[in-house]
Amino acid sequence: MDVITPFVLGVLRFVVVIGILILVHELGHFFVARWTGVGVERFSIGFGPVLLRWRGKETEYVLSAIPMGGYVKMVGEENPLEGGGGPMVDASRAFTGKPLWARFLIVFAGPAMNLVLAVVIFAVVLATLGRAVWPAVVGKVAETSPAATAGLRTGDTIVAVNGQSVAYWEDLDRAIARSDGRPLELRMRRGEAELTAVVTPRLRTLPDPVFREPREVWDLGAGPQLLPVITSVGPGSPAERAGLKPGDVVTTVAGQPLYTHEDLLEAIRTRPGQSFALTVERDGQPLPLTVTPEPVTERPPTGEEIVVGKIQAGLAPKAVKFEPYSPLTAIWQGGVKTWDMTVLTTKGLWKLVTRQLDLSNIGGPIQIAAETTRQANEGLVSVAVFVAIISVNLAVLNLLPIPMLDGGHLLFFLIEAILGRPLSLRKREVAQQVGFVLLMMIMVFALYNDLTRLNVFKFLR
Repeated sequence: MDVITPFVLGVLRFVVVIGILILVHELGHFFVARWTGVGVERFSIGFGPVLLRWRGKETEYVLSAIPMGGYVKMVGEENPLEGGGGPMVDASRAFTGKPLWARFLIVFAGPAMNLVLAVVIFAVVLATLGRAVWPAVVGKVAETSPAATAGLRTGDTIVAVNGQSVAYWEDLDRAIARSDGRPLELRMRRGEAELTAVVTPRLRTLPDPVFREPREVWDLGAGPQLLPVITSVGPGSPAERAGLKPGDVVTTVAGQPLYTHEDLLEAIRTRPGQSFALTVERDGQPLPLTVTPEPVTERPPTGEEIVVGKIQAGLAPKAVKFEPYSPLTAIWQGGVKTWDMTVLTTKGLWKLVTRQLDLSNIGGPIQIAAETTRQANEGLVSVAVFVAIISVNLAVLNLLPIPMLDGGHLLFFLIEAILGRPLSLRKREVAQQVGFVLLMMIMVFALYNDLTRLNVFKFLR
């Protein structure tokens, strides 16, 4: 029962997440079709055997057993007006009888609604919870860095930069980014004393956090002090066996002090299968523990397979607090985050196509379900943000120029606009068949990757 319950919960979470994304997507097609005067014969969530069915004035609404998609069947959609052997339809209500702009909007509305959903989720999270901010307290200071040369020490609190007050570390980051290498005057508090230091940012080349591509940034050689807090512990995990509990603040690893949760992640990743000591603060008291990270084979976005350590625990910076945005600013920032995620997803797809990323990075329903469960353990906000990210991914994928996807239909409309007439029915049918085969191949490959991550094939050998 202990095994079945988590599995069932995982399946239910997956169905709910996918169901929301599909519903929003198909509602986009549905509402714009009705707005442009196109009749809708069937609105379906899912495929396969019908679970529920009810009929409205014009439309049949269906809930089917396989929650891997949906469709809106419109009047005349499968019976083009230029000919065909299907039944006669009302030309004024037929999809194919509408002008090109109307058909374009109907098809584009599905992916567009997924982007709108992402904006709404990000905006609600930013308006209610807010953005993560942390005090401008100096953590680790790198040796021979500009910060070390200027005399900054761990524990110093930056209160002003060039006379402008500093509330959070992000204020200091912005000042450094805008400095263009010009010296900055820092006013800081050290214990009871207030000191002034002049520091000149250096230009460094660092890998970006996603694709590890080099980028140039201005840097002081000092970061914020953000001790890691354990937010969740997986059942039967190395973290649980070590005695870690949610709320523990990790202060040292192998006798060395920690400054950020990234330091702890790096210590865990670089010690697969190796036991090491760490100290946590629990109820205000230090507690020594020993943890042994589980070796996990991982393929980075670029590069060969590597073995890393994992303890299956959630981590977050201790000092982080959240600063809510005003409603209008939250909407704007929600749009900005959705745009950034769209660009990131598009870039990732291009890297997959050009083989800059290994195809093992493609994931399917099992990976989505596993990640949904992991985010659920982190809390409702994490699940909401995950839904927004997947919604953006769904929008971008559906806009790919592949027949059977919305992007394929939009490509047909573009060709029609250029030629002044639609492609022949036969050519569209062939393209749809090719698109269907291609999609099935991608889905099978994604499922294969999911099963490989679970070591299913190794188990069967």
